[in-house]
Amino acid sequence: MADKSTKKQNILGGAMVLVIATALVKVIGAVYKIPLTSIIGSLGRGYFASAYNIYTPIYAISMAGLPVAVSTIVSRNTALGKYRDVKQVLKITFPLFLALGLVGTGALFLAAKPYVDSVGSPLAIYSVYAIAPSILFCCIMSTYRGYYEGLSNMYPTAISQVIESLGKLIFGLVLSYGVIAYAEKEIALTGQVFGQVIESDGDKAIVYALSAAAAILGVTLGTVFGAIYTILRHKLKKDGITKEQLVNSPLASPKKTTIKEIVAIAVPTAISSLVLNITNFIDTWMIQSRLESVVLENYDTIMGIYGDSINAANIARENIHTFLYGAYDTTLDFRNLVPTIMMTLGVSAIPIISAAVAKKDYKTVNSSVNTVFRMTMLIALPAGVGFFALSEPILGLMYRGTENEPGIAISAPVLALYGLMMAILTLSSPLTNMLQAIGRADVPAKALALGCVFKIGLNYILIGIPEINIKGAVFGTAFFYLLCIVYNYSVLKKETSVRIEIKTVLIKPLIAAVLCGGAAYGSYTLLCGILTFGDPSSRLNGQSLSCLISVGIAGIVYLICILFTKTLVKDDILMLPKGEKLAKILEKYKLIG
Repeated sequence: MADKSTKKQNILGGAMVLVIATALVKVIGAVYKIPLTSIIGSLGRGYFASAYNIYTPIYAISMAGLPVAVSTIVSRNTALGKYRDVKQVLKITFPLFLALGLVGTGALFLAAKPYVDSVGSPLAIYSVYAIAPSILFCCIMSTYRGYYEGLSNMYPTAISQVIESLGKLIFGLVLSYGVIAYAEKEIALTGQVFGQVIESDGDKAIVYALSAAAAILGVTLGTVFGAIYTILRHKLKKDGITKEQLVNSPLASPKKTTIKEIVAIAVPTAISSLVLNITNFIDTWMIQSRLESVVLENYDTIMGIYGDSINAANIARENIHTFLYGAYDTTLDFRNLVPTIMMTLGVSAIPIISAAVAKKDYKTVNSSVNTVFRMTMLIALPAGVGFFALSEPILGLMYRGTENEPGIAISAPVLALYGLMMAILTLSSPLTNMLQAIGRADVPAKALALGCVFKIGLNYILIGIPEINIKGAVFGTAFFYLLCIVYNYSVLKKETSVRIEIKTVLIKPLIAAVLCGGAAYGSYTLLCGILTFGDPSSRLNGQSLSCLISVGIAGIVYLICILFTKTLVKDDILMLPKGEKLAKILEKYKLIG
């Protein structure tokens, strides 16, 4: 029983560390992007995005595939007491990932010129050059992050993520502002800068290109400092493996065997990440392309649906499809918020499940899988119902009184639909991690490839229906993730004989979430009739306060519901600060299962 409790605490405790770090990274990212746009302008953001679009898939591979492989193998060997193999994993992977990082950086340098020419943005080459070295430092971080995650220590990953983001924020903003300030000074004194004569604002493209490159150099410096931290952390604090454990450990496996194990996990995991990124890239292109066709062929229908918003924003006919896509894109930060945070739960589960599989402890595997599923539903369901009930008030709270305000009426139904599908969107990533933990990293890659085909086809058909238009992308995305979940879970069940506890994983959280959503909608409607102060076109008014209060009320209602339905169990409470005292109180009043 104690062992089971410890396993759960490891999963949830590790997840809590990563959740806090992810939340900080999200906040830092928001703080970074808002002033950055003010500094480098829309043109600079275009150069910045051009470099970031080619960087993101490579980053995803290095930070997803590589750490998972190391974590899985380290946790498996630790569970079997093979500490010499654990040490050997780090010795092998560091030079291996270092070489991959050098190759990736070199490839990005070589691809820079053809890439920027192909997208018609030659000045973006400076930004691509600035971000290329980050691939090397990402690979270095991957080695240590995966190693410590395999030892169930999530702190190095969490701290390095925050350091990486802070480096991006501080150096990115300071350097980009420095370039702009220097350029403005030189132009005022000499009429030229960076060898370019500046006669009008139209001649300042080189200034914005170099300012964007300076901003993106901050991203690279963030990875440098993150990598330095992980290296120093390992040298100074080591890994906790004692000399006695090494002495009593069997001889390490042949290096070729370890390399084969790493490749067997890393390659399919990296392919999964690459497929997902390519799918998103194709998706972005297709959505805009189909919207352009729909507007061109069904202009009157589209105006009948969105005419008020389009006219309020004063959008020209040829730009309507871009406006609609922008409104859709506005919802993606909200859509991705919960899945991004809950990804940490799957990462935390990898070493626990991998170790249990190595010891053929399928009872712990079953318990851990149910913990991950239940905690995912406990967060995803109320968040999704909340987005559904308060989509327009939430968007109004963020964008009322800004240039995005006319698009709120378009974005709100999209966000509401994504809210209904939040559980599907959120569950996919932890399920993928669990398959990686049991040594079936090939399965998610197959599921994603299959889902990609259906997603693209469904998007093409649904977005092409004028009455559905942009909302078709929501259904295509939901079907994509649902297909992946069904396929992945069927394999997980076959491999581990896991049985999901439907009552505690789905039914109880769903009941609590529905009551939470009802409380949110009801209290917001009631409060809006009472709190009528302020300018309706501003964010500082009664509607905004009503939204914030109703979210708080919904949260309280949800907490009461999950306690009275005994959805939480003792091990969930033990992960909290002073969890033992709280657990005793809740047990006394029979409020936990």
